Amino acid sequence: MAGEIPDLEALERTGTGKGAARQARRDGMVPGIVFGGEKDPLPINLPFNKLLQRLKAGRFKSTLFNLKVDGHEDVRVICRDVQRDVVKDLPTHVDFMRLRRTSKINLFIPVEFIGEEETPGLKRGGMLTVVRPEIELIVTAGDIPEKVTIDLTGMEIGDIVHISDVTLPEGAKPTIDRDFVICNISAPSGLTAAEDGDDADADEGETEAAEA
Repeated sequence: MAGEIPDLEALERTGTGKGAARQARRDGMVPGIVFGGEKDPLPINLPFNKLLQRLKAGRFKSTLFNLKVDGHEDVRVICRDVQRDVVKDLPTHVDFMRLRRTSKINLFIPVEFIGEEETPGLKRGGMLTVVRPEIELIVTAGDIPEKVTIDLTGMEIGDIVHISDVTLPEGAKPTIDRDFVICNISAPSGLTAAEDGDDADADEGETEAAEA
């Protein structure tokens, strides 16, 4: 599994409709609904402050949650929509979907780099530049990979790792079609400066030769 699935605590909301939703907001809660999974929709209330913290942390819609509601079994859910106040931009309603083990979802999976001790480019003073510490993948809810491993063994300065170079966990695929960069081994700043200086000297020498 991709690390610990975070808990999201909520209360079952008694009553439906605009009146019950307005009362929930007055009580410092955000109304929501849980649907799918061949079960009846479940109206819920979420504590406003805790929900706002989750939203500010980012990637709320691509995070798998373990929803805990008193009187109900825990269920894995993913957010499908967050309605916001048009003026204050604060959450006013949240929709969650229950997930089956076979459900396909988009999640950010962390990248782990190995083989740094056997990387010639790093031994020469190169720097590992990580462009994507996480990769958004389409995965199966019942088989979420803990990480994506990239072996740096044998990489030289200037080498680049694209998504096409990576063996992804079985059943997972990127959400982006293009062959994006994950990391590269960049030259140390001193070496880059020296190479720039050599190029400048060479250009200067060619200019002097041409003038002669």
